[in-house]
Amino acid sequence: MVNRRSSKTDRVAEYRTRDFQYDFPPEAIAQHPLEDRAASRLLVVDRRTGSMDDRHMRDLPSLLEAGDTLVVNTSRVIPARLKGHRDNGREAEVLVVHAEPDGSWLAMVHPGGKLKAGRTVRFGSDATATIVEVLRGGVRRIRFDGRMAPRELMSIYGETPLPPYIDRPPTAEDAERYQTVFATADGSIAAPTAGLHFTQELLNSIRDMGVSIAEVVLHIGPGTFKPVDAERLENHIMHAEWYALSESAAGTINAAKAAGHRVWAVGTTAVRTLETCTTDAEPHRVRPGRGWTDLFIYPPYMFKVVDAMVTNFHLPHSTLLMLVAAFGGYDITMEAYRAAVAAGYRLYSYGDAMAIL
Repeated sequence: MVNRRSSKTDRVAEYRTRDFQYDFPPEAIAQHPLEDRAASRLLVVDRRTGSMDDRHMRDLPSLLEAGDTLVVNTSRVIPARLKGHRDNGREAEVLVVHAEPDGSWLAMVHPGGKLKAGRTVRFGSDATATIVEVLRGGVRRIRFDGRMAPRELMSIYGETPLPPYIDRPPTAEDAERYQTVFATADGSIAAPTAGLHFTQELLNSIRDMGVSIAEVVLHIGPGTFKPVDAERLENHIMHAEWYALSESAAGTINAAKAAGHRVWAVGTTAVRTLETCTTDAEPHRVRPGRGWTDLFIYPPYMFKVVDAMVTNFHLPHSTLLMLVAAFGGYDITMEAYRAAVAAGYRLYSYGDAMAIL
């Protein structure tokens, strides 16, 4: 049980990657989803006072107010992990990231040291992927050959791309549970995990109390989960990810801000989309648009639109943890992580959640 008040205030410092470390037992990493999505625990953190309260996800409506707007990422996870064989018959893996305008695709591959330009990976008897170019950050440009279109190939040979800390093969259950209930836009290679806690019933109850729900899209790629290995945060290079904010969603968000209501972001990807769509000239408004964002948010950062957020617990040294620390305050966030671990919260994609007000 967590119910405490932080006595710390955020320090003024230039943070390094090593500052975003916390200890936890390996068994704290959730290997399976809960039967009920909304049964996840919810650590409620007040960033103004440092107070922390132990709740459950089904309690989220009690934190919302009529007139607030909840922003969700509707990106859908594609079966992007393809297992095949190299020319020598040995196993290889291709994690498809996204299509390029010229018909090629960007991908991550394994074993990376063996799959150089010109090498091929075969899937079944009727499809291959050829490595066209080796790019920075371990990314490859590939081209699919064969009778099947890439999307068809993925539907036949692809697997749900569970993160590596889930130490088991994906199952049929994961094809459903590693998706949010509002996922509609194919394109992610990882789930926007804060959204995994929502059920249709929970969303309906939120709407019924007068809270608007606005939809954005950010297709999650390597930029979201690639660990930061540079000592200085500003030296980390984010892979760009595709986002979209419609005129309708922008209008809903701007109306809430103009009326003095709060904008809640469900997940770090929703935060990055909203902050990408602001300008210094109009810092408290979002502009509709679509394109590529490589926005890397870390402390200190002045948030322009987001007033509160729901987020999962993230890996040490990750850009996700750094974003959360920028929003909640470094000291409060790291204390919240320590408190959650001590209280037995489940971590990462299938784990529990935190609401920061």
